[in-house]
Amino acid sequence: MRLTELLKNLEYKCEQGSLDTDVRSVVFDSRKAEKDSLFICIKGAVSDGHKYAQEVVEKGASVLVVQDDVTVPEQVTVIKVPDSRYAMACISAAWFGHPAEKMKVIGITGTKGKTTTTYLVKSILENAGHKVGLIGTIEAIIGDKVIPAANTTPESYIVQQYFAQMAEAGCDSVVMEVSSQGLMLHRTAGFLFDLGIFTNIEPDHIGPNEHKDFDDYIHCKGMLFKQCRVGIVNADDEHLDKVLEGHTCELETFGFSEKADLRAKNLHLVTGKGTLGIAYQAEGLMDFPVEIDLPGKFSVYNSLTAIAICRHFGVSVENIQKALKAAKVKGRIEMIKVSEEFTLMIDYAHNAMSLESLLTTLREYRPTRLVCLFGCGGNRSKLRRYEMGEVSGRLADLTIITSDNPRNEEPQAIIDDIKIGIGRTEGEYVEIADRKEAIAYAIHHGQPGDIIVLAGKGHEDYQEIKGKKYPMDERDLIREILAEQPL
Repeated sequence: MRLTELLKNLEYKCEQGSLDTDVRSVVFDSRKAEKDSLFICIKGAVSDGHKYAQEVVEKGASVLVVQDDVTVPEQVTVIKVPDSRYAMACISAAWFGHPAEKMKVIGITGTKGKTTTTYLVKSILENAGHKVGLIGTIEAIIGDKVIPAANTTPESYIVQQYFAQMAEAGCDSVVMEVSSQGLMLHRTAGFLFDLGIFTNIEPDHIGPNEHKDFDDYIHCKGMLFKQCRVGIVNADDEHLDKVLEGHTCELETFGFSEKADLRAKNLHLVTGKGTLGIAYQAEGLMDFPVEIDLPGKFSVYNSLTAIAICRHFGVSVENIQKALKAAKVKGRIEMIKVSEEFTLMIDYAHNAMSLESLLTTLREYRPTRLVCLFGCGGNRSKLRRYEMGEVSGRLADLTIITSDNPRNEEPQAIIDDIKIGIGRTEGEYVEIADRKEAIAYAIHHGQPGDIIVLAGKGHEDYQEIKGKKYPMDERDLIREILAEQPL
């Protein structure tokens, strides 16, 4: 592809060399540089691509895109830009033929609810006959191909590569999670979202290598609404006005507020044999009853968001109702039917904020006992262990402390830290370091009316110990436990 085509939407200066050149490949990893490649020098948290300028030239790279000065032979074309990450997004979009323009692209941002909402949207749209690609925290889905995720929002080159593959596979739409980091690092630059969604915001991701403070976090979330045609936002969030500062899109709102364009009314809890759910009436832009097999107020928000999105695709009420009733998200309040006497679920809640939200919601169903099984990751903050221990001790009737991803720490040392937090409460607990044994204990000691939560692992299918990941999926463990000793 001609270099001028790749640079068409960019502000740049040609520092040396010629613009009249052909590019054979676009790379941002120095190990992949080759003859006639364009190499983008990215400044990362760990490494700076500018340091590899000479190395990639020796491998044959003929064009460098930089934001800092580099010294390379004069025949090499050097393109200087204000921000090489932003440049990479625009160059990648051009390299893959602007695939976002061939599909409807939905971007969902917020502290909580992104993952569940993406799967709800995918379920509804596919039920209505659409072919939908997905990019998110758990995986990317392109037709029949499933690619495990490394980041919630991948690098811009990967995003555009996925878009191109989705368009090639016949997808007419794509739904993706858009993290604040992804927005801050311009991973979603270079195209316009058809729909931009805001679920909610709470203080999170603040610290080194993330956001300097809450205002910065809000600002980054708000960038989505300068890059979409229509914004669909949570009317109930107290920080909404700040998130929307400077927005350039049309707006629609959802929530419980009377002012919301799409509202949830008349909520009531639904309990079945081994299942929990919630029902409500959607009013405003659409008007029909909704029932979902996912518990809690946050499930109402997630489903209401999905309805607000799918309305733009002309999906029928019947299709929406059917898809929402059947929708399940791996590791997000995922109910596993083992008994009609009690409810067992797997959830990714892996910090105090998410665990408190989950357990508070489940208490509303008035279980005989609320049983919470969890561990904490090794080589991470001890504060998280104390806080999670305190939350579970306060809200659960029984806590089963076990191992999560101990990494390079001893599981017992992590358990001992969690016990410090539980010790601040009157909560009862047992400790069983082996996670399979702990789950077996929870299942075989289940009482009628119990709600049992396996927290922390969610969609993960491994356990990380001493630098190695071992296969471990809680769904498999449950099957093994019941095969070895049926209820």
